[in-house]
Order: sequence, then structure tokens, then C-alpha cells
Amino acid sequence: MKIPTREESEALLVQHVRDEYQRYHAHMVATAMEGYAEKFGEDKELWFVTGLLHDVDFDEHPETHPAESLQWFRDMDYSEDLIHAVEAHAYGYHGFTTLPNTKLAAALMACDEISGIFYAYKKINPIPYGDMKLSSIKKRLGEKGFAAKIDREVINRGCESLGVTLDDHINNLILFFSKLT
Repeated sequence: MKIPTREESEALLVQHVRDEYQRYHAHMVATAMEGYAEKFGEDKELWFVTGLLHDVDFDEHPETHPAESLQWFRDMDYSEDLIHAVEAHAYGYHGFTTLPNTKLAAALMACDEISGIFYAYKKINPIPYGDMKLSSIKKRLGEKGFAAKIDREVINRGCESLGVTLDDHINNLILFFSKLT
């Protein structure tokens, strides 16, 4: 079992993800995952590439995501931790029933959907991520019509699995995302 390098992961992303937003989203989630890895004393490379690759098949196979990427990862002999996290982040979609049973998988579930809230907020209020406020993000989370496709329950489930409050999670992400432009 191996952990792909950042370069290998980026090459897969470029090969399979054409949509500019989806690529940016992958980098957002990777940045959040790396931040949590550092916070928890975990493997930053594994956590970063897991975030980067979590939706790598979404553009090409949205109706079955992440089934294809899970097979690709198995064929490439990628880490079982990465495979489990990508599978668990799809809990409740397309027949996936695997719940996160590792901190890595819980972090991916917690970071994936909420990244879309941050992105949408930045689109309407173009300030640096580091200048965002907890109260503003929480307000938008409470508005069902704002970034309506974002599953708030997945965010809450991820936070619970990760063992962080929603407030702490948002504050962590403000800090982690401050590295992004």
C-alpha cells in the first residue's frame, strides 16, 4: 500500500477533473485536511492527497462517484486509509453505506461539504478567507437557500465523528483556508 505523492495526485486531478471549480474545491479540501493533520499530529502528505483526490472521478462519473476512483486507487495499490476515507465521505450517496471509522475519514467528511459554503461566501463577499468571521459562516449555514446543494447534515456528522464542535471547525477552517487565494 502506498501514498501517492502530491505530484502524482495533482496529475490525476488534472487528468480527470476539467471543471475549474472542482479543481479549486479539491485544493480547498486538501488544504483543510493538511491543516487538521498538522493539528492532530497525523501524516500531512496522506491527509493532503486524500483531500486532493476525494472527488477525482466526479466530473467523469457523477452518478456513481466515488466508485470509479475507489477502483483506480485499489488498482494503484493506494493506502487503505485513503480508500476508506474517500468511500466514507460518500456515505448516503449512490448506495455507499461505509461510515468513517478513522480520524482521516471523519476529517474528510467534515471538510468536504463545508468547503462549498466558504467558497460560495467568498463569491458574494470577496474577502480573504482569513478575514471571514465565524458568525458570518454560521449564518450562511443556517440559510437553507444559500449554497442549497450543500448537505448540512454531512457537515454535522463529520464534525461529530471528528470530535470537534461546529464553531471550532469553522474557526479551524478560517485559519487553514487563510493560505488560499
